[in-house]
Amino acid sequence: MSTSQPSVSIVVPVRNEADNIAPLIAEIGAALDGRWPYEIIYVNDGSTDATGDRLAAVMKERSNLRQLRHARSGGQSAAVRSGVRAARGEIVATLDGDGQNNPAFLPDLIAAVEKGAGRVGLAAGQRVGRKDTGFKKFQSRVANGVRNAILKDGTRDTGCGLKAFRRDVFLMLPYFDGLHRFLPALVRREGYDIAYVDVIDRPRHSGVSNYGFFDRLWIGIMDLAGVWWLIRRKKPTPEVTEVNA
Repeated sequence: MSTSQPSVSIVVPVRNEADNIAPLIAEIGAALDGRWPYEIIYVNDGSTDATGDRLAAVMKERSNLRQLRHARSGGQSAAVRSGVRAARGEIVATLDGDGQNNPAFLPDLIAAVEKGAGRVGLAAGQRVGRKDTGFKKFQSRVANGVRNAILKDGTRDTGCGLKAFRRDVFLMLPYFDGLHRFLPALVRREGYDIAYVDVIDRPRHSGVSNYGFFDRLWIGIMDLAGVWWLIRRKKPTPEVTEVNA
């Protein structure tokens, strides 16, 4: 694999996903090899299984694979933030590490940001044909409906891990736990457009969910109020020019 400066960084937050490591990395490679110079950054969020060992084994075969490790689990938003801060690409794409997000859609998301020519700050995957349980889908519908009614972000599905965005735009955003669920509203707050890409959901490769089963509505109510406040308090960004003598 090329070790040249990447233009795209793929960030994958994981916790206890040992059996999903190698298959998902192979799929990411199949989707992106030959398209962009890219790197893959796995953020090992305090795993207690063989996740770190499996990543170390694949790193011997792929020079563009990096592993960051949290000493203890900080949650999905913290893992994504660690990956974005370490990323070398101008465009960052994210996906969940359980295999439910199909890497085949990464090129469409990355291209949507590129084609935005600086206007598009985020390309958000919107799931169709979800493979979750009926209760989990119900939770998501309620949470997305409440969020959209309050924030009016025009997004039907903020829970999809498949996203691509400009790294500099992400780093402008205020950080808090749960940030990943409010990216469309916060990116709009900074004055950027959102592109939407339909993606097909699929069952996870193996294991059980390690992030966010009850993270749909009640835990996020305070976050929702906070984001609403941030949007209401936003002032236009001044145009700045440097005056030379």
